[in-house]
Amino acid sequence: MNLRLKIVALAIAPLLVALVLVALAVRHQERDLATRERALIEQTYMNQRRSELRSYVALAVSVVQPLYDTGRDDEATRTEALHRLAALDYGNDGYFFVYDLQGRSLMHSRQPELVGRNLWELRDSRGRFTIQELIARARSGGGFVEYEWRKPSSAQTAPKLGYVTMLPRWNWMVGTGLYMDDIQSTMQALDRQMNQNVAATLLWIAAIAALCLAAVSAGGLLLNLSEHRVAEAKLRLLARQVVQSQEEERGRLARELHDGTSQTLVSAKLLVESAVEMLERTNQPAPTVLGKALVRLNACLAEVRRISHRLRPALLDQLGLPAALERLGAEFGEEGDVAAAVAVQGEPRELPEEVKTALFRVTQEALTNVRKHARARQVRIALDFEPRGVRLEVNDDGVGFDLAATQLDPNRGIGLRNMRERISAIGGRLDLHSGSKGTAIVAFVPAKSLEAA
Repeated sequence: MNLRLKIVALAIAPLLVALVLVALAVRHQERDLATRERALIEQTYMNQRRSELRSYVALAVSVVQPLYDTGRDDEATRTEALHRLAALDYGNDGYFFVYDLQGRSLMHSRQPELVGRNLWELRDSRGRFTIQELIARARSGGGFVEYEWRKPSSAQTAPKLGYVTMLPRWNWMVGTGLYMDDIQSTMQALDRQMNQNVAATLLWIAAIAALCLAAVSAGGLLLNLSEHRVAEAKLRLLARQVVQSQEEERGRLARELHDGTSQTLVSAKLLVESAVEMLERTNQPAPTVLGKALVRLNACLAEVRRISHRLRPALLDQLGLPAALERLGAEFGEEGDVAAAVAVQGEPRELPEEVKTALFRVTQEALTNVRKHARARQVRIALDFEPRGVRLEVNDDGVGFDLAATQLDPNRGIGLRNMRERISAIGGRLDLHSGSKGTAIVAFVPAKSLEAA
């Protein structure tokens, strides 16, 4: 077997195995899916039926409510109420019934032969006391009861869902019900539809398999990987490793400055302050050079801390990106006459190390450009935690710049290219908009890149 046939065979065999396994999985899951679908539809169906029954009973009560609210309990008033209820019906098998609390039928529009009979001892096919359960439910505040009753349209006993309530002053139970035998036909139709869908899915899988086999057979020689894409992927990986190494080195230098140089300066400052204090206790004037030394030490200590913070802010690792951006904005406002506002929207969440570092460095670079070139009066930094990703916006009201010219000139826009490369390396996108009313830099990292980072 030559190399070409081997490549084609190696491509076809896993494909065939995968398609067969998919077909078997679809067939295997059909029963489970059908069961869950049936349960969901049945639940939805029952909820709809319950809502309908509540509405019907509420309608019936509203019809007799004017008579009931008069406070009259005479026979004429009750007879009028029964006549009004008897006139209500819906569909072929929808009607209302009224019983007193002793089980005597007072009104039944579809089975008038039951009116006047006491059905307290009536049982269904499973031995349940139908009227007693309905009255008990009405006494407890009303609700649903499942029972069996003769269906007027077919004269056959069928399962029924009833809803009853009580008019306590008249000792009436008022209710209605919906027959549920039609749900069986609905479920059978669902089963047929499910089988058709599975058969159609298997046919689609077979068609896809045929197309894939034809494509693999015809394009076996096109399976070689693109050297350009491989090289680009390697360069992206190398760039990420370089950036990561830079950040690690920045972090190491920041820690050394903070834990080494800064502590040494603090010790020297304390020694000078101690010497000044000892001279003051002995009533000897402290040399002015010591005071100048303290001033220089404080300035040097502040500068070391500033450099350490710029190299790798501790807030970024300890409290996360929002806190680091708020601190960066505050420092930016303190160092110049440009006001910086930071807004965090959405529910903050912990970001991967590469993502929060890249977004922080992009913000640093953007603020540096604003201070150098924008002549702006205000900068707004917005970090938005969206369900589909994280968005960072840096807007200023400066003079803007020619974006097209900057991109064409290799000697300009190095900072912008660095920002693009940083965001691209973590799977994000950087958009720039600039004009006479200011500049906007928008970095967006999708959720899938947050998970992969």
